[in-house]
Amino acid sequence: MISKLVNVVGASCKRKDLLREKQAEKILEAIDIGKTETGKGLNQEYTLQRATDTRWGSHYRTLLNISTLFSSIIEVLEYVVEDCGSSEQKAEAVILLDWTQSFDFVFALILMKSILGITNELSLALQRKDQDIVNAMELVGISKQRLKTPRNEGWESLVKEVYLFCEKYSIAIPKMDDVFVARGRPRRVAQQVTNLHHYENELFKNVIDWVLQELRSRFNETTTELLLCMDCLNPDDSFSSFKKEKLVILAQLYPSDFSKTGILVLENQLEMYIFDMKSSVHFSGLKGVGYLAMKLVETKKLFIYHLVYRLIRLVFVLPVSTTSVERSFSAMKIVKTRLRNKIGDQWLNDCLLTYIEKEIFQTIPNDSILKRFQTMRSRRCQLPST
Repeated sequence: MISKLVNVVGASCKRKDLLREKQAEKILEAIDIGKTETGKGLNQEYTLQRATDTRWGSHYRTLLNISTLFSSIIEVLEYVVEDCGSSEQKAEAVILLDWTQSFDFVFALILMKSILGITNELSLALQRKDQDIVNAMELVGISKQRLKTPRNEGWESLVKEVYLFCEKYSIAIPKMDDVFVARGRPRRVAQQVTNLHHYENELFKNVIDWVLQELRSRFNETTTELLLCMDCLNPDDSFSSFKKEKLVILAQLYPSDFSKTGILVLENQLEMYIFDMKSSVHFSGLKGVGYLAMKLVETKKLFIYHLVYRLIRLVFVLPVSTTSVERSFSAMKIVKTRLRNKIGDQWLNDCLLTYIEKEIFQTIPNDSILKRFQTMRSRRCQLPST
């Protein structure tokens, strides 16, 4: 429904301009009566942006903007209902107008805004290129704890915020002791419950429990242990995070790459490795496992510490695979459009590869590409060089 709301309000430049004008009028009115302060960085212009599937932070920003632009959005929807020529768009605007001015919408808006506000810092930390795994895992634990706190103690404050929002915009508030009546077609065999039970247990606690379960399943003890073991290879601060025991545990997770004898050899090799790394000037001041691997290759010490280097290569697979999947889904919507919906798998893979790894492909000169294309098979004409 949020996607439909964004589509209708931002369907044309005229509606976008109308939204900006309405919001500007309200800001000027609030400044005149002294309700809004003025100054550098205040009263910035907000717009409704479409949330992306692979960026949860965009959902959070969309909900924040909706709560800020709420009254202006209502006026734009009323304009669509009154002046839009398309009967289909009018009908959709009527449904959205009724839905956005309901208690259910306000409750869901504020509930999801508070939940995504808790998990937003974790989402941003996990998407950083220079990701600190230890801090990220700490944020996972903090997010879990912060979600448990409002579940046990946050109901009253959430309801108070919902009531204030409804009173501000003249939205009807149901009595919590009355029997809950679902919007739309009611279920015939549905169990009758009060509004309090529905909003507190079926929505508030149920949604928080679902988010907690997702965090537990995605960051369980095994996954957390794996990530913390990976961080022991980090050369930052003179290999301060190095722990031989955790690296042995990490190697034991890959039995096809490390035999029982190989594990014993690795234990001895790690002791020599860390003594060499801390005493060598070549490995001082390194930032990140990537630079560590490059320096091992440059100094040819990958042959001396071949098991450690194998462990480093295995560590590289995890972050690359997870981020590649996310980037591929983001690029999919750009490459496979409505005009190219019958694109073949191989062609799609090639297009996605060139788009995702565009930084690498930008370093390849056009003449090399033309020469390669020209020599693939005989052609009638010679391609001109750039």
